[in-house]
Amino acid sequence: MTDDRLDRLYDLLPAIYRMRDEERGGPLRDLLRVVTEQVNVVEADIGQLYENWFVETCQDWVVPYIGDLIGYRPVHEAGEPGEVSTPQALLRNKILIPRREAANTIRYRRRKGTLALLELLANDVAGWSARAVEFYTLLGWTQSINHLRLDRGRSVDLRNGDALDRLDGPFDELAHAVDVRRNNSRRTLGRHNIPSVGLFVWRLKAYSVTRTPAYCLEEIDPSCYTFSVLGNDSPLYTHPVPEPEPTHMAGELNLPTPIRRRAFEERVLAAGGVERGQASTDYYGDGKSLVIWVHNWPAENAPQPIPRESIIPADLTDWQYRPPRDHIAVDPKLGRIVFPPSQLPKRNVRVSYYYGFSADVGGGEYDRPLSQPSTCTLYRVGEGGTLKGMNDALAQWQQEKPREAVVEITDSGVYVEQINISLEENCSLQIRAANRTRPVIRLLDWQTDLPDALTVTVARGSRFTLDGLLIAGRPLHVRGDPMETAPGEACPAEVAIRHCTLVPGWALDSDCEPKRPAEPSLELFNVRARVSIEHSIVGSIQVNEDEVRADPIPIHISDSVLDATGSACEGPDCEALGAPGYPVAHAVLTIARSTVFGRVQVHAIDLAENSIFEGLIKVARSQRGCMRFCYVTPGSRTPRRYNCQPDLVERAIAEQLGKAAPQMTPMPTPAELDAKIRAAQQRERDRVRPQFNSTRYGKPTYCQLAHTCAEEIKRGADDESEMGVFHDLFQPQREANLRARLDEYTPAGMDAGLIFAS
Repeated sequence: MTDDRLDRLYDLLPAIYRMRDEERGGPLRDLLRVVTEQVNVVEADIGQLYENWFVETCQDWVVPYIGDLIGYRPVHEAGEPGEVSTPQALLRNKILIPRREAANTIRYRRRKGTLALLELLANDVAGWSARAVEFYTLLGWTQSINHLRLDRGRSVDLRNGDALDRLDGPFDELAHAVDVRRNNSRRTLGRHNIPSVGLFVWRLKAYSVTRTPAYCLEEIDPSCYTFSVLGNDSPLYTHPVPEPEPTHMAGELNLPTPIRRRAFEERVLAAGGVERGQASTDYYGDGKSLVIWVHNWPAENAPQPIPRESIIPADLTDWQYRPPRDHIAVDPKLGRIVFPPSQLPKRNVRVSYYYGFSADVGGGEYDRPLSQPSTCTLYRVGEGGTLKGMNDALAQWQQEKPREAVVEITDSGVYVEQINISLEENCSLQIRAANRTRPVIRLLDWQTDLPDALTVTVARGSRFTLDGLLIAGRPLHVRGDPMETAPGEACPAEVAIRHCTLVPGWALDSDCEPKRPAEPSLELFNVRARVSIEHSIVGSIQVNEDEVRADPIPIHISDSVLDATGSACEGPDCEALGAPGYPVAHAVLTIARSTVFGRVQVHAIDLAENSIFEGLIKVARSQRGCMRFCYVTPGSRTPRRYNCQPDLVERAIAEQLGKAAPQMTPMPTPAELDAKIRAAQQRERDRVRPQFNSTRYGKPTYCQLAHTCAEEIKRGADDESEMGVFHDLFQPQREANLRARLDEYTPAGMDAGLIFAS
């Protein structure tokens, strides 16, 4: 609380009393400050009581009570609200009883039975973008000649490529035969039936990348570029445009959908009456889904950004197409760019675009909290900053030697520099991206006889933080001086990685395969520090510690992905956390709400919860710590486990067959019963193994659990959310809420079903 707020009663006294009080050292001021603190508490409580009368301003715990006044009914299938003791519990309660839904309940009831209401429900209840489709309008049927509808029930026009491109999707307009299966069945789903209404929902979000350099694929041709700065194919996504009115049905431009080639193309008549394609005004341009800048191209002082008339939509699957002079070919499906071979850009090819991903993890142009010491020295790098490069800021920092410093990168550019940092004792350095930016630090092969990692040397009492960065090309190498540390003594330094991506495999091929799959992304050498990783994507971690002279270092991972660049975790190259040349890493792991691809070999695991381990675990001290509500690969050596999979299903099948054995005819022998149990347990192990839509970094569906994944994984966390890195999205609760509301507000006689478009 500020002094002005504390001194407001004191300031009401006449000036003569304040002057005399200051002469005596301010005892009256101190007394009134104590009184003012309680006055402020009472005043804030009265103000909050007034705000709690309104659903827009009330506290979260009040929302259910206001909803009860209008007959709002919570969905018990989604779960029951609990005590708000953790940030995850607070998020879960907000999902279980959405404030926006409670506020609009009466509005929903007045519009009950309308199609557009279903789209609004998906947004307000689950936070998902959606499009509602009445499938009876897509049925092929014989029309009455007195009431013809020429846009319905037609046979397929094979010349209409755009309609064929949208076949069986949310924007389908072609006629279909009747499918008598219900679209909300729990067995096999149908679509095209008279009473069927489908609600297509998009769980992926569209994230922006602003004015970042494109990547030149010189190994293919100097004229070939990708939008992704890592050189991989990345489908471009639509920047959703708000719908003009509540009754409007969502179209492709209103939803975070991948941009189709045909949608991106706009046909125009060129000179001589020849029809050609150019970029559509709906997608290309400043403030739209994508835009390209090229310095002095195609001529000196050419207008920028590149005019859409110069953009040719094309299929660049095999890089075969070459555009004519003064034009650029763009493939939005793959995120590729091709220039004319005779007009190569000299420098500064910059792009802005949108990509798809599930959550705010791994760095990006999203809103994230920034924290820094109150007395720190700030060095700003990039556009809008006083310094141009990282090394300029680090040189000034080393010259001034402040105890607490922050180097902030203000744009989403690429910084190709050789970075070596050495921290002194009790000093703090934070290298971060400004809010809503995503800078890239690209490390190259600078030296022939030495490694080229981003090297950081920490000392006792120092703190090093990376926040919001993407690091590619080489690993992050953290080193500390070997020192004696008594058992139980707190680690003398801290290393924190927040909202960052240390690219698994260092770099990517066009199909998102890692170029160096066996290489680690984070190396720790004799670091007497507490290492924490939050909301990040990190490749494998190697720990090189003195096991004789020092205690194991603590590593804390939360809401992150630890990726050893392989989904099949056999072989020596698939080690997510370990030590080269040693059976286990000299580290103690604490991990929560994370997904791990690869083997984990550590000294001990203090706590693992709500996480997925897609690889064997080996701990040296299995009597220390515990694992709870996790998926653990069979055959792992772990501390004691509680409510983990596949332990639960194995135990359940053993109990079930054990009870059913006396009723079997003929009654099996103990050996036969044991064989039956083992076979059934193996089937259950295969069934509950996590299934992902993609296990390759760079794909939009990276680490997203597949719709066919077992419920024991999708609702296997301690709060009935999903295990893994996307636990805090609470998607099972969102889905249960939305299904219940669809049953409540669907038009009479109709069956509404959810269809996941992403």
